[in-house]
Amino acid sequence: MHLPPSHSLLDAARQRTLLEHAARALRAVAAGEPAPEPEADIRADPAFARHDGCFVTLRHAGGALRGCIGTFAGDGDLLAAIGRMTEQAARFDPRFPPVRPHEVEELLIGISVLSPRRPCADPQAIVPGRHGVEIERGGRRGVFLPQVAVEQGWDRDRLLAELCRKAGLPADAWRAPDAELRTFEAVVFGGAE
Repeated sequence: MHLPPSHSLLDAARQRTLLEHAARALRAVAAGEPAPEPEADIRADPAFARHDGCFVTLRHAGGALRGCIGTFAGDGDLLAAIGRMTEQAARFDPRFPPVRPHEVEELLIGISVLSPRRPCADPQAIVPGRHGVEIERGGRRGVFLPQVAVEQGWDRDRLLAELCRKAGLPADAWRAPDAELRTFEAVVFGGAE
């Protein structure tokens, strides 16, 4: 993957730290409490000081989606963003009711730390499983993380058609001259990727 240098700092230990922080946030928000702040020494780690965006995915142990919310806006505090996206996925994903306390221990957490989005002039260059894809057209927008195409067994054309449908557009809307396609890559880890 061609990710920014800050992504190379997300080694296994730091990934574990992010997953532990997300798990604490999930337990807290399911109980109606605010997501906890990480300790100062963890927050000082330079690997968590830069990022371009992140998504948190919650899944049942059997694999069924329970929530997924993310942001492309990096604010320089990956730990805080992971806490916020965990809360959003647990409480505010419009496809699901809020996570209840008794569900927490059965849920798997996956984290995707994103590279910057880039305009995609050639849709044929999209590699399912490597590239996440975003479409925007006529005020409608849809996004799929890189792992979605692999999970669903989609080729490039099916990925683009499903992306359009997710955005509420016709399946071939990605071909329209006013459609904006962007791609990105991600470091994906945890139990729900």
